[in-house]
Amino acid sequence: MPEADGTLAGQHHLANVVLDGEPLTRLSPILESYRAQAVADLAAESQFALVEAKHAGRHAGPYTLHLSIQQGRLVFDVRGAHGADTLALVALAAGPFRRLIKDYQILVDSHMKAVEEGREARIQAIDMGRRGLHNEGAQLLIERLDGKVSIDFPTARRLFTLVCVLHQRI
Repeated sequence: MPEADGTLAGQHHLANVVLDGEPLTRLSPILESYRAQAVADLAAESQFALVEAKHAGRHAGPYTLHLSIQQGRLVFDVRGAHGADTLALVALAAGPFRRLIKDYQILVDSHMKAVEEGREARIQAIDMGRRGLHNEGAQLLIERLDGKVSIDFPTARRLFTLVCVLHQRI
C-alpha cells in the first residue's frame, strides 16, 4: 500500500534477484560488477509489489525475482521470498528496450577503453551518459510494468542494469 510520500510500505520488496539462462561466466568483469552491485542493492533496498497482491492483501512479499529473456520477451517470474512457487509471471516485449540496451553496451565498452587509457574526463562524460540511459530505461520499465508490478525509480534503475546484463549473455 502506498505511503503518503508515494513509497510502498512493509514487505513489498525484493529479497533476491536471480538471472536465469546461461551461466554468468561469459560476462566481462565490469558487467559482472554491475550485476553483483545491482543484485546486492535490490536485496538491501527496493520497492516492488505485485499490483493485484497489493489490492487483495495477499502475497505482500518479500519476493524473489527470476529475470530472464525467453522467446524475445523479458520475463519477470515473481516468487515468494524462498523462491518456491510462482506468484506472478509478467512477460514484456523486449523490442522497446533494444535501443537502450545497445546504447548501454556501447557506453560500457567506451568506459572500459577510457579506463585503460586513463582518460578521466572521458570517463566522467561516459558516466553521465550512462546515468541518462539508466533514467530512460527505468522510466520505460515503470511504464511497461504499470498495472502489473509497482516499483519505485531506484528499483527500476537497478532492474534496468540487470536487463542490460542479461541481454549481454544472449
